Formats: sequence, C-alpha cells, structure tokens
Amino acid sequence: MDGDRPSLLEQAPWVKRHKLDVREYYRMAEADIFEPGERVELIEGEIIDMAPIGSEHNGAVTGLNRKFILGAGERAVVTVQGPLRLSDVSEPQPDLLLLKPRADDYRSEHPVPSEVLLLVEVADSSLRFDRGVKLPLYARHKVPEVWIVNLGDNVVDVYRTPKDDAYLTTRRAARGEVLEPALLPGLRIPVTEVLG
Repeated sequence: MDGDRPSLLEQAPWVKRHKLDVREYYRMAEADIFEPGERVELIEGEIIDMAPIGSEHNGAVTGLNRKFILGAGERAVVTVQGPLRLSDVSEPQPDLLLLKPRADDYRSEHPVPSEVLLLVEVADSSLRFDRGVKLPLYARHKVPEVWIVNLGDNVVDVYRTPKDDAYLTTRRAARGEVLEPALLPGLRIPVTEVLG
C-alpha cells in the first residue's frame, strides 16, 4: 500500500468479503497455511500480520513479565504474547496479559475478557494499530484495563472503564511516576522500569 492511500478494496465497501471465524483460523494454522514463525492474529474476521519484535520492544516485554510475575505472585497468571478470545471473529495476541488464576492454567480454552485483570501492549511501530484498532476492540469487549507502553514517546498510556468502543478514564504516565493496576492493588511498577 502506498503510504496512507487506501487500497482498492478499502475504496470498495460494497464488495462482499468472507470474514473468518476462530474455527477457520485454527484450521488454516493446522493445515500449515502460515509459514513457520509467521506472526499473525485474527482481528474482526481478518488475518493481520503482526509487526516484527525489535530488541527494545522485546526487552520491555521481558522486563514487565518478570516484574508482573514477582509482584503478582499467586494473584494473577501472566502470559506473554498469548491469545485472548474476544469473540468468534477476534483473537488478538497482546504483549502481556495478567489473568485471574484458573485451576487449569488456561489449558482447556483461551482466556476471555472477563478473566483479564490487565492487558499490556508495547508499541513502537505498532502504535497506530494498537491505539486505532485494538484499543477500541478491547473496550468493546470490556477488557477492564489496558496499558499501552509507548516506546517512541517514553510514556505509558493507561485506559480504564470501558464503554462502547472507548475508555472513559485515561491517564498518561511518564518517568518518575508509578503505575498500579486497579484490579491488582499493591502491584506497583515505576514507569522508568517499564520504559527501561
């Protein structure tokens, strides 16, 4: 696609499209349609290529994973880049999820929004997509709290209180401040440690 110019299909909203559901998406994976190591996610019935993970992005995820595991202890299950079943047509893979503990450790089925305590997206090249597509999707499905770690601007945007396709409460946290998930009181993370 040339810059911000819409594709021909985007200019043709009357064209009927076949939207995939989660079952079809998994059948495609089982049939080896995706290349080994290819990073994709299902968003609103479409397969979306995920941005490559750079070293700064990976370091932020790794550092947060360690801090969340140590800080949350048995109060939360921490997953890294695992699926979240939002609906039959959307199963994104956020960078980090802090989930309510479940006896089966989520072996029997993927987590759903009602089991999320905190969702984190680390954004560098993916910031526009995370804010413009994924964040409204998370709000629509009532994910209670989302952090977008904005590596480019050196801030963490905190979103709470989902309503429709938006979050009613937003906060931008900078270096020198401390973050604390609403559903995990006492789990305090300095923004400086999040950003590195």
